[in-house]
Amino acid sequence: MPRCSLLLFFFVFLSGCILSSKDDELTEPLQGTPKTLDLFIVAGQSNAVGFDANPLELTTNPVDHRVRFWYRAGDPPPDKYDTTSGGKWTTLGPAPKGEPMPKEKGDARQYGNYSNDSGGFGPEIGFCQSILSKRPESKIAILKVAFSGTGIQTDWNPDAESDPDSCYRALVHEMKLASAAADQDGILLNLKALLWIQGESDANAQDAKHYADRLEKLITHLRQDLNSPEMTVLLAVNTQFGLGNNTYISDIVNAQKKVASSDSRTVYVDTAKAPVINTAHYSTQGTIEVGNALAKAWIKLDSRRTN
Repeated sequence: MPRCSLLLFFFVFLSGCILSSKDDELTEPLQGTPKTLDLFIVAGQSNAVGFDANPLELTTNPVDHRVRFWYRAGDPPPDKYDTTSGGKWTTLGPAPKGEPMPKEKGDARQYGNYSNDSGGFGPEIGFCQSILSKRPESKIAILKVAFSGTGIQTDWNPDAESDPDSCYRALVHEMKLASAAADQDGILLNLKALLWIQGESDANAQDAKHYADRLEKLITHLRQDLNSPEMTVLLAVNTQFGLGNNTYISDIVNAQKKVASSDSRTVYVDTAKAPVINTAHYSTQGTIEVGNALAKAWIKLDSRRTN
């Protein structure tokens, strides 16, 4: 065999070994005592999805491979057109656009999963990178279940859990699937916090006045249904929604602050300085900064508890 062919064969063989080793590192079940990972849930509407965050503008960070990631995101209602991690744990990174329902076949809330053909990502990336930069010893898992254009009463209402179109039901269901898959791999998930990025769809005359009560109800039921009564909740919303033309977004902000003030395990996180790309969504950098702000709030709260 010519020398160049031998070198090519060796290179391909070596590359395959490296890729195989990387995959095995992710999927091989752990032996002995279960490995414990701190679990953070990312949920809400389009700014939790990261609808306009462009993966092509994202700098790869080697710490991402240390984070286990399970996701389901897209348009409401939850269905086969969502982009998912395939019902298994993977490593942190942008999600593909997938194959969303064609807009002409859907209703007014069919947005296409992500605006960019390369997919998208939410605040989870900035959150994890920020946590690991401050606490490099951390072992983190992210469960993300988010759907664009969703309201807290119409889509996230705990009373509608039996409704197959319920986003609340989808969140609880994905949690059960993710926990079972982790357990099979010898991994124990320690649910730490819910990162709730939502409220823009409720910034209207009919829903804004009920938002605080509905949010409290959501939090109470999630703590019960996820069997995590001590779960911390970090609340955020795009305070620039409407770019000054929506008079109800301040009511949503005040409602989140009200819920946080009445619950020592709930914190309002201000995202007013995060750059936006249009009237509804954070930019790529804005999405990262929202994650950074959520991480800062979590570290501050967690440090106060442990000191």
